[in-house]
Amino acid sequence: MLKHGGNLAEAALEFGIPLERWLDLSTGINPNGYPIPAIPAQLWQRLPLENDGLIEAACAFYGCQFVLPTAGSQAALQALPQLRAPCKVAMPHTMYQEHAQAWQRHGHTLSFFDDKPNQTAIAQADVILLCTPNNPTATQFSPEYLLKLHAQLATRGGWLIVDEAFMDATPSASIAAHADLEGLFVLRSLGKFFGLAGARVGFLLAPQHWLNKAQEIIGPWALTGASRFIALQALSNAAWQASARIQLAADSARLTDLLSKYGLVPAAKTTLFQFVLTPHAVEIQQALALQGVWVRLFAEVPALRFGLPPESAWDKLESALNNIMLF
Repeated sequence: MLKHGGNLAEAALEFGIPLERWLDLSTGINPNGYPIPAIPAQLWQRLPLENDGLIEAACAFYGCQFVLPTAGSQAALQALPQLRAPCKVAMPHTMYQEHAQAWQRHGHTLSFFDDKPNQTAIAQADVILLCTPNNPTATQFSPEYLLKLHAQLATRGGWLIVDEAFMDATPSASIAAHADLEGLFVLRSLGKFFGLAGARVGFLLAPQHWLNKAQEIIGPWALTGASRFIALQALSNAAWQASARIQLAADSARLTDLLSKYGLVPAAKTTLFQFVLTPHAVEIQQALALQGVWVRLFAEVPALRFGLPPESAWDKLESALNNIMLF
């Protein structure tokens, strides 16, 4: 099992600080997530219904023709390597590592590039996998670039897989509207922008015949009835989405200013997290952890990823930064 952000229980044990006293900035999840509506009791007493309007709501939200609901985008990324015979797969060195593990597990040969594949990498790969915005480096690829890359791969039966788990705050940059193209697969998640990571709701966007094959692998009832109900409400609430985008943009700018004040100028960012390159990443993570602030460490880069704090915790973050004297 790979390590991820949100592993707060481990931090609590390691540093001897109770869970309730931590400020967890390690995940990039919206701290002001979608408010959970009252869940009808009957949803716990019957199997999930497929004709509840969730697919239609997701297609409308993403601007696509076909979607498959999955237990988070994690379930989708684990199914994709099983849809293709062992082949050559290229992806960035630094990205969400579950992708590499999933493809290796099913016998595919992996190669890696830095931020963007060059022509040699493109020519040699059967599948190219990108995250946009990338997690954790925040690298973004325009829809125009992705469509050109897809066209190059598609001429020889290749695939382009695009993980858009952090895209919901900037929907105009998404390639989801083109996910009906053969050989294009898009992953989306309600865990980040909507702050619903615990509901485990994601979607695979692709031509319907590939979604049918993925459904066979995943099996029935991938989502609970309650998760489907919450997701339907969240995807349909345009007013909340618009307000959240404004708030996230403001909070992201605020976090940039705060980190920069203490010498941690972000190298890149999304509206949900900041990526800070520093040779002192290990020491800074440890120093913050001793004060009950948990950030994501990427020791091999080295770098830190800071998510957004809730409104009540900005002072705690600034106090912790001030105490470790990063000037």
